[in-house]
Amino acid sequence: MSLSKKADGAYLGLRRAIVEHALQPGTRLPEDKLAEQFGVSRTLVRAALARLAADGLVEIGNKRTATVARPSLEEARAVFEMRRCLEAEAVRLVIAKWKPAFASVLEAHVKEERAAAAANRPTASIRLAGEFHVKLAEMAGNPLLRRYLDEVATRCSLILAVHGRPHSSECAVNEHRDLIAALRRGDAEKAVALMDAHLAGIEERALLPAEEAADEDPLARILAPYAQQASGDV
Repeated sequence: MSLSKKADGAYLGLRRAIVEHALQPGTRLPEDKLAEQFGVSRTLVRAALARLAADGLVEIGNKRTATVARPSLEEARAVFEMRRCLEAEAVRLVIAKWKPAFASVLEAHVKEERAAAAANRPTASIRLAGEFHVKLAEMAGNPLLRRYLDEVATRCSLILAVHGRPHSSECAVNEHRDLIAALRRGDAEKAVALMDAHLAGIEERALLPAEEAADEDPLARILAPYAQQASGDV
């Protein structure tokens, strides 16, 4: 495996672990332990951490000490404000470019979300919920919109880990299904309204104080499945 692919594997593995709340906000990310876990050099780990810092998922302090980011309420509000703008425009663009194949892709994804909810797999539900919105942004056909929406959706997942409260993933699945129905009808006004209500619900849950987290598992045990998956994905 090339060095670039190994670096991508470390980045993607850590990103997914953060999105799925396996790595909680404030968790220290020692370069030596990460390098050992992902089978890469500390230089490549440092590059992966820099990318995660650019995504707003990691904070790098003095002496290159990296931790999973802990967004403030002020930062969280700014992220949701931007997300509402981006998601509304994504909905309008998707309707303007609508193809029947879009519905098949989105419905297949919602089927995955429902299966994760039925199997009581909360980490998968968290990740899939965000990926639904990224798929929608891809259909909008604007690479910059897709990039920025991917970033804010990922940050929202982190915000939920800091400030959020538990929520039934079944609700999100139903809201996604209602949105698909509006998109299929070409009802832009209804689709934008549904998206806005959906995001308002997420924001309401995200900006409430969270309970104290339980003691965390050792870093190596948390990251083992993500490192294994990353090596197979790149």
